[in-house]
Amino acid sequence: MNLYPYLVLIRPANIVTAMSDILAGAAIAGCFFELNTPSLLNLIFLLLSTSCLYAGGIVFNDIFDLAIDRTERPERPLPRGQVSLKNARFFGITLLLTGILLSFLSHVESGFIAIFIALSALLYDRYTKDFLVIGPLNMGICRGLNLMLGMSILSLNTHPHLIWICLIPVIFIAAITLTSKGEVLGNNTSALVMALTLDVAVTCLLVGIGILGWMDIWMSGPFIILWIGINGKVKLKAILKNNTKLIKVAVKMGVLSLIPLNASYVAGFGHWSLGLGTLILLPISLVLAKRFSVT
Repeated sequence: MNLYPYLVLIRPANIVTAMSDILAGAAIAGCFFELNTPSLLNLIFLLLSTSCLYAGGIVFNDIFDLAIDRTERPERPLPRGQVSLKNARFFGITLLLTGILLSFLSHVESGFIAIFIALSALLYDRYTKDFLVIGPLNMGICRGLNLMLGMSILSLNTHPHLIWICLIPVIFIAAITLTSKGEVLGNNTSALVMALTLDVAVTCLLVGIGILGWMDIWMSGPFIILWIGINGKVKLKAILKNNTKLIKVAVKMGVLSLIPLNASYVAGFGHWSLGLGTLILLPISLVLAKRFSVT
């Protein structure tokens, strides 16, 4: 059995960014200040869980897009017949159920959040992705829930005032999803401008968290600047010269820039050294992105 097409199917570079969500959520919850054997084990469960949940969602994305991909992305494993539709369905269901089970092994709250992540991903894959407003919002909710999944390593009741931070990835992922509109055909300048506007809103929220004293802005500042630099540069290029190649780069780097964004939480709620540790995931994701498609 050739496993390579299955690896292509699950977008490994993207899975690394989902793992950074968990580290960010755990840092926001204060996990790194009281890391012990049980919490470390829970962290491992959640890292494996988010990997399975993300991969399962991506598999079903390609299952539901098969008819379109036969024309627009014939190089993908399903249109090429490298993975059968039956096997893809079984693979996707197995990944989602495994992700949910692993979350329940960490915490009951985590398990229910994982169920909502799986349902939200399937809702996006099957129904909402083609809607200009609801689709990006739905995709953003998946990432917001993923950050919450990391926060659930400790009870969400421990820091209830911090749960609203989960709105930040909702806004940013909505921006990335808007960027992807026109990825195949181009001509999405208005969507890109809106996406960049949402990025500015995210930056303001991050600064606001620092002003409120919830996050150490001096610790997280360099990571926020890196995120802005990576993400803003490619979006501006795509706006100025609107073609499919630059749009694809903007989408790819937008997804990968989630890692420095999450590293900013880890640094701000933990320590800059922990943020650097999280940032190590970026070169790993970049290497994987050269071998496997991100979009």
